[in-house]
This record gives sequence, C-alpha cells and structure tokens, in this order.
Amino acid sequence: MRAVIFILIILVILALIAIWTGFLDINQIRGAQAPQISATHNGVTAKGGQAPAFDVETGSVKVGTSQTTVKVPSLQVQPPQNQAAPATSNAQ
Repeated sequence: MRAVIFILIILVILALIAIWTGFLDINQIRGAQAPQISATHNGVTAKGGQAPAFDVETGSVKVGTSQTTVKVPSLQVQPPQNQAAPATSNAQ
C-alpha cells in the first residue's frame, strides 16, 4: 500500500514539474454540466449532463546524431630498462 501511495506522489510531482516548465499545457475547452435528476415513485432518472473536455498540448523531444571530433589521449607503456628476463622452466 505504501508503494502505491509513493508511486502516486511521484506521478503528481512529475505532472506538476511538466506543467511548471511548460512541457505540458492543459486548457479546459468545455465545462462540465451536472445531469438533471428526477425522483418519482418508479425510481430515480437522470437526463443530460456533460463531461468536461480538455485540450492538452505536450512538448517534444528531438534526438539526433551529429559528427564531431573528440581528442583522445594517447597511452604509452615503457618497461624499465634494467628488468631481467623472466625465468623459464622446461621441467614437466
């Protein structure tokens, strides 16, 4: 249960950051209307009503490649001058 609450908190924070930075823009284009409810001796009936509508615009991220030159350092290994030859053994 804690994990679900933690994930929901993270999602809300990410949505707020997206809106704050302009990556996500939400505009309501149609308001909500409650349905008309009537109660009779036969039961309750509901007519009409309308859900709100939203226009959501998101930013875009473009990923591409480009050629560039990168300087890579060279590595030179020099053994010491007075190193003795390794001993070899032919015994088996």
